[in-house]
Amino acid sequence: MIPFYIFSHEKNFPEYNSNEQELSELKSEYQDILERLDNLEQQEVIGAFDKRTLIELSSDVIKEIAQKYENVQKGVGDIMGGALIETSARKLKIEAENEANKKTAQRMLDVGKLTIEEVAIYSGLSVEEVEQLAGLQTV
Repeated sequence: MIPFYIFSHEKNFPEYNSNEQELSELKSEYQDILERLDNLEQQEVIGAFDKRTLIELSSDVIKEIAQKYENVQKGVGDIMGGALIETSARKLKIEAENEANKKTAQRMLDVGKLTIEEVAIYSGLSVEEVEQLAGLQTV
């Protein structure tokens, strides 16, 4: 499991902490892991939530076991806990909001008292998205 992969490097923390080249190689390894996670997410092998969870767990493990090694904690911890978590969290939030908007629009369409344009305005969706929900436009 990815969050515990760092344990295989724990015995080398003193060297990573004092040797910038070794630390750079470790950071590169973790950057590669993140890129693989991105690819798996894009291929829909894993979801955004799963990816975010793996990154958060990895970050937590780093913080815990690398406490005495500031350079290791900062180097790998920044990679695992940096902007990627924010990006994933933001993406999850946007997806949830969009799904809620679609459900709201569908309820409005089901009532049948509003025009497509009005549903779009009130739901925050585009006219095209509402038309797709209404079955008026093909994908």
